[in-house]
Amino acid sequence: MKETFTFLRNFLRHPTQVGAIAPSSPGLVKAMVDGFDWQSARNIVEFGPGTGVFTEAVLDRMHADAKFFAIERSAELVEATRARCPNAIVYEDSVTNVAELCQRESMDGVDSVICGLPWASFSQGLQDEIMDAMLDVLQPGARFSTFAYWQGLALPAGRRFATRLDQTFSSVQRSHTVWRNLPPAFIYRCVC
Repeated sequence: MKETFTFLRNFLRHPTQVGAIAPSSPGLVKAMVDGFDWQSARNIVEFGPGTGVFTEAVLDRMHADAKFFAIERSAELVEATRARCPNAIVYEDSVTNVAELCQRESMDGVDSVICGLPWASFSQGLQDEIMDAMLDVLQPGARFSTFAYWQGLALPAGRRFATRLDQTFSSVQRSHTVWRNLPPAFIYRCVC
């Protein structure tokens, strides 16, 4: 319950940085992580771990030889993720600095990005800046997954993001709807 209040407090303080009022549900976490080949993924980055629900699932599934780190802007959410996942490397930073953080972690390129950022809340400039920073580190064939809330598709930024995905990746698929999430959501599963 404490993490729900932490999440809600961060949403109220920074609604354009935290896109929901509650952490992702177990069903959304499962739908998100099921889209990756954890046996072959070696360089994994998480954007916007929030309270660490995806982080925990990634750490449970990733190969012993894989490297992983997460990037979160909110100091309070960094603390929450570190408390949930004390073995995880979590940077309090902007995802636009992903290339520098990859160098720090000795990652030559990234093959998997799991993302909890609220794309439908972002301006076009910020969407482009984050996407370009990510594309600079993604290897050919890399996987990128992020979730979206259905109501976000009604927003211009949500539609713009969906179009950008289609223009950027060789494959973009949508998962089933996870109805037991607040609010209901689906996963974009993309391949370079």
